[in-house]
Amino acid sequence: MAENTNIRPIIKKKKNVQAAGHHGGAWKVAYADFVTAMMAFFLLMWLLNATTEEQRKGIAAYFNPGIPAYMATGGGDGMFNGEDLFTEMTENQSGTGASEDYPTELENAAGDTGGAPVEDAAEEQFSEIESLFRGDSGESTVEDSLLKHVNTRITDEGLIIEIFDLPDTPLFAQGSDAPTEVARQLLMMIANVTGMVRNDIAVGGHLGREPESDDGFALSAARAQKGRILLAEYGIAPARFVRVTGQSNRALALETGPDYRNRRLEITLLRSPPG
Repeated sequence: MAENTNIRPIIKKKKNVQAAGHHGGAWKVAYADFVTAMMAFFLLMWLLNATTEEQRKGIAAYFNPGIPAYMATGGGDGMFNGEDLFTEMTENQSGTGASEDYPTELENAAGDTGGAPVEDAAEEQFSEIESLFRGDSGESTVEDSLLKHVNTRITDEGLIIEIFDLPDTPLFAQGSDAPTEVARQLLMMIANVTGMVRNDIAVGGHLGREPESDDGFALSAARAQKGRILLAEYGIAPARFVRVTGQSNRALALETGPDYRNRRLEITLLRSPPG
């Protein structure tokens, strides 16, 4: 019997089944970094909400290598480079402050890392005295309206508190050194605040661009003198006044714009000199 040559051979294919291989762990590292970053973010949000402005400044100062973490190792109790925690004469000497052998400018104590710049200390002191001054306003509408007459700024000379005319409420009668009730209230408010420090005081009188008198220097000086007298009546020790000047219209606050802003008194809390 003849063989059937048309039968195809049966070929079995072997399937190679491989176990699931290792796909790497890089994604785990990235995910862990993401979770850590989110945790830090929410922790930061919580800290911003749970801390005060003063506490946040302290935290920022701690992480800023330019500001020593132990500035407050002195023992002073004042501000504006007078008897304060940066003063050579009142500090501990055994802390991180400067010693009498190596005082810094204005006798500000410099810690192991060099101390804060004079400008930074002055800004802190300005903020403190400004908060005291603003605190006198309370919630009274009358007192809040008085503060519209006030401008403060810090300079190399010290803290300058300006009180100036408003369109309908001048500080002095036209062409006279007679103070209005508004001026008296403002000077009383300033006396209450400046009485909390011991710095010397300078008072300057200024007029507007338009002349009020034939002798502007005499009129501005008379107004400055009246301001000094009222501050003394309201409790400022007379010995603290070291300068009273009248500058007429030679030192304008505004060269252009409303002239009433130039009619003003400047009460300056002077920086305490070194030594």
